[in-house]
Amino acid sequence: MSHHILQGRTEDEVLWFQRRSFLQAAAAWTAAGGFAAAQAQSRGNIVELIGDALVNGGRLRPEQTIVSGDQIETGPGASLVFVIGNSSFMVRQNSRLVVERGYSINFVSVLRLLTGAVASVWGKGGNRQILTPTLTAGIRGTGVYTEVFEAQNKRSYFCNCYGLVDMSSGTDQVVSESSYHQSFWGEVEPKSGRYLTPAKAINHTDEELEFLARLVNQRTAWQILGKKGVKDGKGYMDEAPNNQHPAENMYR
Repeated sequence: MSHHILQGRTEDEVLWFQRRSFLQAAAAWTAAGGFAAAQAQSRGNIVELIGDALVNGGRLRPEQTIVSGDQIETGPGASLVFVIGNSSFMVRQNSRLVVERGYSINFVSVLRLLTGAVASVWGKGGNRQILTPTLTAGIRGTGVYTEVFEAQNKRSYFCNCYGLVDMSSGTDQVVSESSYHQSFWGEVEPKSGRYLTPAKAINHTDEELEFLARLVNQRTAWQILGKKGVKDGKGYMDEAPNNQHPAENMYR
């Protein structure tokens, strides 16, 4: 089990991938051929639904299909894992989001997270964004974790677990290139004149990203390299104490 730090989340929430029900559902999903096979067989794209969730205001059922353009809300104690196209999503409890439509119902152009948390893996292709109340992330093909902290006036957290992401918050912009968890805060009010500030890696695990990647026939950067880095939020596979976080470089 990878090391993880929790801030306002429970151990059970980040260990969802250990549930027998999910392991069985994930095995069935991949064995059946994933999203393309689900489309061909007119099956839903929900891999697992625990607890109560709404889609477009109506109660979500496990056999339904979520498409881009849908509004999703999970209740207390709920979790939802689903796949659209070459992207997979795990929505934590008490979350509200919209998966906005791209060029088709099977392509998400924008994940708009209003509150709560989502772990996601995105395949390459097209311009995609993740939007929260305080930051914007331009996705180029990556695995990420995003959370909006309601109790902190919707201060937003974003971890580029691996890949390339264009980050912006307020007037700040930076390119995040990560091989092992590069994390940011999108501040509500500027800190030392900056809206985009460094963060630690919190509230998500390597294994979560690995399972989401597997659902869309991908592997994480650390799986490809066969090693893991230092999970300090700086994003480097090898320990590099002299290397600054990219949000710190903006202070120069």
